[in-house]
Amino acid sequence: MHIQYCTYAELQEMTPSSVVVDGSLMVMPFTNAELANQAANVMSERANSPGLIWAILDAQRVGFVQVVNAAFLASQSTWFGYVAQDAFAGRRWLALALEALGEQKHFLGFNDGKWAGALAAFGLARRSWALQNYPQKANAFFYPQYARHYADAELTLLALQAGVYAYEPNSVLVELDWDKDSASVDEADRLLFTQRKAVQFDGKVLNPVLLDMLA
Repeated sequence: MHIQYCTYAELQEMTPSSVVVDGSLMVMPFTNAELANQAANVMSERANSPGLIWAILDAQRVGFVQVVNAAFLASQSTWFGYVAQDAFAGRRWLALALEALGEQKHFLGFNDGKWAGALAAFGLARRSWALQNYPQKANAFFYPQYARHYADAELTLLALQAGVYAYEPNSVLVELDWDKDSASVDEADRLLFTQRKAVQFDGKVLNPVLLDMLA
């Protein structure tokens, strides 16, 4: 995989679909350049599959969701994924993910060392599937009203309801966040997720087991 860097300000100036990637596109919003460089280099070396790691500096602190959505709009690729600056990639992480997705699955949650596949904290989606999720929101990748949390949870539930979710435990992108378990979540995002769940995510998640799976 290749690595490309830009700022969020530069991303905003790009025309839709102007970044064309042959293979998989992994977007990495970052605020710490040293962490992002380390993570991107290891991911590139261990991917065993073509594509691009697009590291985007969020100097304005607009948030993970907004950066990913802007990158989704500005790009073209068969596969589109997201990862944080504190990820550590296992060997063949991308090749194994694509093998697990195959022709029938459309969204994969990487093994991030915490959720064991129950939640795609870092994920990879078939773009054609992702475009169907929020057409009323200008084809956003994540539901755009989230800022930092729960957007990945909603996307996971959509894929599980549709039967298109994949998990391969050997496809590893571990999150190296030493304060993760003690960090608080964004309360506005938590409230939004609760509200979204009450309307079954616009009627797209009907299984009561799934609706109760993530608090």
